[in-house]
Amino acid sequence: METRKVLFGALLVCFAVSASAAPITYDVTINTSSMAGTAGSLDFNFSPGLLATQGASLQILGFSSGGALAGSPEMTGDVSGALPSIITFDNGTGYNDYFEGFTYGSTLSFDVSLYGPALSSPNGVSTSGSTFAFSIFSDSAGTIPVLTNDMTDGFAFLVNINLDGSTTTTNYSDQINVEPLSSAIPEPNNLLLVATGLTILGVMSRQRRPMMDK
Repeated sequence: METRKVLFGALLVCFAVSASAAPITYDVTINTSSMAGTAGSLDFNFSPGLLATQGASLQILGFSSGGALAGSPEMTGDVSGALPSIITFDNGTGYNDYFEGFTYGSTLSFDVSLYGPALSSPNGVSTSGSTFAFSIFSDSAGTIPVLTNDMTDGFAFLVNINLDGSTTTTNYSDQINVEPLSSAIPEPNNLLLVATGLTILGVMSRQRRPMMDK
């Protein structure tokens, strides 16, 4: 009986790890019709806090718009890729930024996907989280923020990674909708954990049959 309890507990851990390791993804849609035809710029930033911060990564996926990218992005820190393809950020350096000129159309959309140890296995000793910030500007130099109520920093919206692995969004724009998406497909390493759990169940079942027959 005790052995079965231990094995069942191990199975639950496998499924728990599988669920927690999935990326946390937000779908972002922006109404830019008031700026259609304006030449401005977009800024994506993902950086750690000032104190001890656990590792995390972020990707911008599925970028789509009715406008036009300038095609010459400026990247600082741990950033790779280029729009409209995937941009990948890591929080290994203090400032990680992607900035690109953009001529606005009527809409703009993309997904923000966050993953890594800070989300899947918080260490309990970090004292700062990480923050993703998105800003919209009406000039190519990135000095005049628009579509935002944030008059201090000019952010359109933020996604914060909290110390417990959860995330919190702050939206400063009436023109932006930020909705969480659930990940329906486990990562490959999580599929291995699930398979291990199912194998444990199979072994338990085979071990019980002879005992019941007796």
